[in-house]
Amino acid sequence: MFHRLFALAAVAALAIGQARAAEAADATDATDLTAGLKSGKVELKSAGPLAFGPKGILFVGDPVASAIYAIDTGDRTAATSKDRPNVEGINDKIASLLGSEAEQVRVADLAVNPISGTTYLSVARGRGPDAAAVILRVSREGKLSELGLKDVKSARADLPNTARGRSGRDQITHLGYVKGRVLVAGLSTEEWASKLRSIPFPFDKTDKGASIGIFHGAHGRFETGSPVRVFAPYKIGNEDHILAAYTCTPLVKIPLRQLKPGEKVKGTTVAELGNRNNPLSMIVYNKDGKDYVLMANSSRGLMKIKLEGVDKIDAINQRISGTAGLTYDTIKDVSGVQKLDAFDKEHAVILVSAKGKLNLRTIELP
Repeated sequence: MFHRLFALAAVAALAIGQARAAEAADATDATDLTAGLKSGKVELKSAGPLAFGPKGILFVGDPVASAIYAIDTGDRTAATSKDRPNVEGINDKIASLLGSEAEQVRVADLAVNPISGTTYLSVARGRGPDAAAVILRVSREGKLSELGLKDVKSARADLPNTARGRSGRDQITHLGYVKGRVLVAGLSTEEWASKLRSIPFPFDKTDKGASIGIFHGAHGRFETGSPVRVFAPYKIGNEDHILAAYTCTPLVKIPLRQLKPGEKVKGTTVAELGNRNNPLSMIVYNKDGKDYVLMANSSRGLMKIKLEGVDKIDAINQRISGTAGLTYDTIKDVSGVQKLDAFDKEHAVILVSAKGKLNLRTIELP
């Protein structure tokens, strides 16, 4: 009996010890994440793609400066409210907040802080080279405020060998955070111009990244010069991947382990979603036990792409007329979606263009 009690006590002590070790590790991770951040002013030349990392750290792409900023928002309090944002005419409200006109406001991206449910927007006020870059917050209740950048903890990573591309801001097209690394899509000046960089965080140094080539079914050729427009992390089997979407509109899977500096990586094209189209935003989600991509795009409405069989599907390696590979449904009761991000497991926040206005809405994941 004594030996049994002793064994139970030992197991309990071990469990407590492991829990405390995990707490300590979490604390260490939190310390490490902010250790390299220094207080000061962040001077954005432009505000482009956004992504959240742990502990309320917001990553901001500055395409004009070819740089990534990590900004400590201090937004680490779990939400007590169950409200979800719905703001009609948000471009008018942004203009009013910034002392501008609605026509002078452009929203480049949005990202939801998974801790608080606050939505962050990267915004340009004005046009051309003199446009001011700001980061705005939208609370669950729909209240707008500006994220102050004059005295904030931050770090900066500069990207080498970037190229402007046709859009003028293809140096950075999309950001993501996966397991301690910031993933950056964009164009470089190299022969294989399409780049995916995997930068360790906290930032130490950046490298030339991996060059990406894909077979584009609608064009009937292997391409290395078009940038990934948007991507989403996704685990296929036991391996971490990203699902990447390109203009005109291939969907490609790429193993994260292949994103090594200087490597030339060939992605596997798993879908052709139709040409003359540009992907604008995408997330991966699960509903009723099945995984899907929800993609906003310029020409074909909000797409719900089925991921069943993505691990086994044959690669597209010949010219395609129309669509092929993974299939999708069009969400017919939602139109004009410009940007989107997951709000929680059941909802997404979308930025919708309708009759000259921008509306921020929360929808149930279809």
